[in-house]
Amino acid sequence: MPPQTVRLVQITDCHLLADPAERLGGVDTEATLAAVIERVRAEAPPPDAVLATGDLSQDGTAEAYRRIKALFARLDPPVHCLPGNHDDAPTLAEVLPGDGVYVGSSLLLGGWQIVLLDSTVAGQDDGRLDADELARLDRALGDQQGRHALVCLHHQPVAVGGAWRDAVSLENPDELFAVLDRHAHVRGVLWGHVHLPFEGARKGVRLMASPSTCFQFVPGADDSLAVGTDPPAYRRIGLRADGAIETEVCWLDAAAPPRR
Repeated sequence: MPPQTVRLVQITDCHLLADPAERLGGVDTEATLAAVIERVRAEAPPPDAVLATGDLSQDGTAEAYRRIKALFARLDPPVHCLPGNHDDAPTLAEVLPGDGVYVGSSLLLGGWQIVLLDSTVAGQDDGRLDADELARLDRALGDQQGRHALVCLHHQPVAVGGAWRDAVSLENPDELFAVLDRHAHVRGVLWGHVHLPFEGARKGVRLMASPSTCFQFVPGADDSLAVGTDPPAYRRIGLRADGAIETEVCWLDAAAPPRR
């Protein structure tokens, strides 16, 4: 990557459980997250920050978040987290912060602003950005007009394919895009939730979703139980000084532990 590029890693949809012996769909989600973290630790040069974009826990328990935090502590760069629909947002915000782990808000790195949003609605799988969160985004972007911006949330604001998957998306994407359209320095929108890679564009803004650290859904499937065979993954992102975004999905392949 060119000099002055901000290097990020996105990890998402880890789905850890309170009981380390419990499996989710036959997958040891703690082992898959640990494998992803070890791969990220081997990145050279290391990322400037890690973005953890929701569904970090499957059951929203304090014990699950304590184990997630211990895994994140293995990383040298700071980890910035936002909640997903399987998370308990208040418990996440209480347990995770500290020791290089942060929750919500935004950060400035080089010539870039990265804004983390909370799109969760308690008790719902789909998401929504309420008026306060949209106003916070508008203010944050307005305060940093001289920087390029990357906006992060959990739920997808555009269709990614598959009737059930697109039914549990962001309920008010038009309101999000109305804010983004007011700020020409927004370069990208990044999310999790869908357990598959996605890349697109809207009005010159990059749109990106990333696979899960545990298991992936079948692209285009209308069945929420249609889990594929693709391995755990994370996304590598380079934010260039000129506003361009370089990105790739990194699959673990043999690092994925077997189902049992």
